[in-house]
Amino acid sequence: MSVFQRYLFRNVLRTLIAIVGGLALIALLTQGLSQIEDTIVQNRQSMLTFLWVSVLATPQIISLLMPIALFIATAAALNVAHRENEVVVAQASGMSNWQVASPVLRLATLAAILHLGLNLWVQPAASRELRETVSAAATDIASSLVREGMFMTHQDGLTTFASEVDGPQITFLVANDSRDPKAEVTYIAKSAFLSEIEGKPALVLNDGQRQSIKANGALESLTFQQSPLELGAFVDDQKAVILEESDRYLPELFYPDMTNHYDNRNADMLLAEGHARLSSPLLNLAMAMLAIYAVLGGDFSRRGYAKRIAVASGAALMLRLAAFAGTSAAGDDPELNIVQYAIPIFVILLVSAFYFLVPILKRRRVAAATRLQVA
Repeated sequence: MSVFQRYLFRNVLRTLIAIVGGLALIALLTQGLSQIEDTIVQNRQSMLTFLWVSVLATPQIISLLMPIALFIATAAALNVAHRENEVVVAQASGMSNWQVASPVLRLATLAAILHLGLNLWVQPAASRELRETVSAAATDIASSLVREGMFMTHQDGLTTFASEVDGPQITFLVANDSRDPKAEVTYIAKSAFLSEIEGKPALVLNDGQRQSIKANGALESLTFQQSPLELGAFVDDQKAVILEESDRYLPELFYPDMTNHYDNRNADMLLAEGHARLSSPLLNLAMAMLAIYAVLGGDFSRRGYAKRIAVASGAALMLRLAAFAGTSAAGDDPELNIVQYAIPIFVILLVSAFYFLVPILKRRRVAAATRLQVA
């Protein structure tokens, strides 16, 4: 690449990284506001768990934002270069439209390759880990049965109170088991900890009392040093984590397990997601071509290119929405999967024709008219 091409490549890349980083951070913060309540408050998980969940959501966010961010970065960098007459000087020195646009197209190609890698490997791995992490937090026994400083009443007949909870360790626990109204039992223990007994969750109580009411109405109190309280009846068995479309690798999307109820019922949707993973990187090239044509595709104007950029921005938004609509339609009709590839390819070919071929045809027409006038 020439000096000007390297300069333009760096400017677009720098702007792209800033936009992707900023938009991803905003998306994570807005998403994090809802996750704070679900992950930390309701499930009483640590801030590290919340940060890990946010990191795992980043690849999918970047994959969604990459094409739009590339359009914005390209339009912004080229507009600055054109406004400062750098593009005019480059063209006056003999650079063709292709040579001026090539740094952006190279960057768009790299972005498409990165986008493809995110779609095929990084996103499903991160999304799968994210689902398992959230599921583990939601089914955590300590968070679902015992809350620090709160009375927790469960439908199955268990009421608990703890003065302090530190992971599996609990200080001063009160637990009332009223599953059988005729044999209601209350446990009071100085400390307790979560454990498993014969594969079932249980609370092991230390230094406490077991209180119950006899048939004659008398209070019976037994002191113990250690006593187990099985929790199997109060805790639902952990549900199997169902891998949705975003959690699956490409072979799992194209060749689902038809003996599985979820896969059998959503086979068309899984196929549409697989084609979307392969076709969405093409949006990077289409967005780059729209931005290039918005700034460089028309005649030179001292007033700027705000109108052309606004029209191109509307076209970019429509392209992104059309891609979403194509994926949604293909989920209902597998024959429409070809549309997911046709939309970005059509835009690339159409804009390339206007940017590269039309100027060549104009120059030939002008040259032919000049020769006729001379003759």
